[in-house]
Amino acid sequence: QLRHIDTFSALKISLVLSIAMFFIWMVAVGILYGALSGLGVFETLNDLFGQLGTASGADGGSEVITPGIVFGGAAVIGAINIVLMTALCTVAAFIYNMCSDLVGGLEVTLSERD
Repeated sequence: QLRHIDTFSALKISLVLSIAMFFIWMVAVGILYGALSGLGVFETLNDLFGQLGTASGADGGSEVITPGIVFGGAAVIGAINIVLMTALCTVAAFIYNMCSDLVGGLEVTLSERD
């Protein structure tokens, strides 16, 4: 029976997995950004925002969507995900331990291969 999960172990493993998922997230954003940039999506959006800016009387020469903004936003979202996933897994282990004390834990049956 699985009666107790060490919350510190759950914290450590969830932190490591969250950091690994952060790097996967950043690579996925990089691939998606490269594909969309190659298709000219960001140039079109920057031109559109530039035309809207000149129609309203503002300076329309600046770019709105840049690689720094895209990767900076992705890094902020990834950092928030690291904190939330680590906290959620740790709290889930704590709640499991409390429920396990009430009902006796989770029964797991393991067998050897023949």
